Amino acid sequence: MIEPFKSKAITGAKKAQGQLKKVLEMLEEDKYCIDIVQQIKAVEGLLNSLSANVMESHLNSCAGKALNSQNEDDRKKVIDEIVTAFRKSK
Repeated sequence: MIEPFKSKAITGAKKAQGQLKKVLEMLEEDKYCIDIVQQIKAVEGLLNSLSANVMESHLNSCAGKALNSQNEDDRKKVIDEIVTAFRKSK
């Protein structure tokens, strides 16, 4: 990964990890279900943001190089990877 995306991704992953730890604690402590669901949604939001950040880094580095390549196979491969990642995100 390239900067500034890498630093942002590390921070986001640590935040998500902390939130997920909180979800586990809430489950263990039999907290109110709706509060747990809200915490889970917060983790999902952080992970979605993290995923977008990693993809942006990829597009600005590896994928960008491949898309500008004269090699048609390289371009097709990276386009297929991006489309697959997009479909999995839905």
